[in-house]
Amino acid sequence: MRTNALVLLCLAALVAAPAGVGQSAGSSPAGSEPASQDAVFQIDFSNPGLSPSHWVLTIYPDGNGHFHSERGDVPAGNLQSMQVPNVDRAVNLSKEFAERVFETVRRHNLFSDGCESNTKVAFQGMKTLSYRGPLGQGSCQYNYSKHKEIQALGDSLISVAETIVEGARLEMLLQHDRLGLDRETEFLVEAAGDGRAQQICVIRGILERLAEDQGVMERVRRRARELLARSDG
Repeated sequence: MRTNALVLLCLAALVAAPAGVGQSAGSSPAGSEPASQDAVFQIDFSNPGLSPSHWVLTIYPDGNGHFHSERGDVPAGNLQSMQVPNVDRAVNLSKEFAERVFETVRRHNLFSDGCESNTKVAFQGMKTLSYRGPLGQGSCQYNYSKHKEIQALGDSLISVAETIVEGARLEMLLQHDRLGLDRETEFLVEAAGDGRAQQICVIRGILERLAEDQGVMERVRRRARELLARSDG
């Protein structure tokens, strides 16, 4: 009889428990991104006057992602350095950066309010931002955004793409033009310093190769080590 009474008391306590009790430790609060890879963010960038003229960067909540670029047909007079062929590779961004991306998406309600400002500004490239996942799905397209935060997000993602393309260019120069690494690493250090190149961690592999390669200039190895020091975020 005493055992049956205890069982009844436990059942009553479970029925009376407030909503949310019994959720797993990994459950996410309402409105935040569930801790899974079901969510995906993507930026599709296109500008026929640049090389690459089109690229797509896909990002998952943990920082894993993928980058695909198409060089396009840019007039030779517009090219200032060795052009990288089409890039198609997995990338690893910092988790903190990915979290900021998804937080921006949530704050703007999955882009439900649109992005384009309709202000007459110079063409900066067409950006399409999209999200799909447990919170729903949404997208918007713009040249210049009416939201400062979305404009800043797009600028940051363009800087990440610049880093990835620069990494591919360093790989080409290491194979075909080692002297060219001097100017290119100098540019990359400057770009990393002023924000034109972000998330140096996405090209950690080639930087480690340069830092250890005795066949390249010492200042190239030194710059590679300097960039590696920035590669954690």
